[in-house]
Amino acid sequence: MVDKISSWKFSEDFVSENEPITLARGRAEELGVECITPSVGAHLALLVSALGAKAIVEAGTGTGVSGFWLLSGSANAVLATIDSEPETQDAARHAFAEAKIAANRTRIITGKANEVMSNMADAAYDLVFLDADRESLEAQLHEASRLLRPGGVVVIAHALWRDRVPDPAMRDDATGVYRDVLRFFNSNDDFVTVLSPVGDGLLIASKRVR
Repeated sequence: MVDKISSWKFSEDFVSENEPITLARGRAEELGVECITPSVGAHLALLVSALGAKAIVEAGTGTGVSGFWLLSGSANAVLATIDSEPETQDAARHAFAEAKIAANRTRIITGKANEVMSNMADAAYDLVFLDADRESLEAQLHEASRLLRPGGVVVIAHALWRDRVPDPAMRDDATGVYRDVLRFFNSNDDFVTVLSPVGDGLLIASKRVR
């Protein structure tokens, strides 16, 4: 049988990152912030491109790695990115400015993701990426469902949580959160859903057009 770990690594190494992303990733390492992997970033860029996404919400700014990938998918994309850590957002703000990303393409909002999202407009967004505040992920999901236009996509990082989600013997709280997310989509006919093993697991769900 093919070595799946080698295949996973090959798919990660297949993706190259430009200098702004590499610099942002370096700042994340300095600050102890976990970033999405290159392959996850490439998936985000592809989704933005395929959707022709113009309005994007991101929960989890970090130092800007995922934001760069999202913005790279379309020159018309505008990103509203949310994080509760001002220090990392300052790093992202600096990274976007350093890379000469137009100021009107990013809106950096400090706060809890579910609280900020609750004040955003219904059906006004093409893509929502969730990678923050795991303890409020269920609330974020409900907000994301409301924010997305029909045909819009929600993407959730860490959906396999350290490869613990598939193992029934793993019963810690974090693993349980992601299992609940998978159950939410398995029982929800409003979305077309796929679970990908890239990165730490990536769940992608498209809101059905009724």
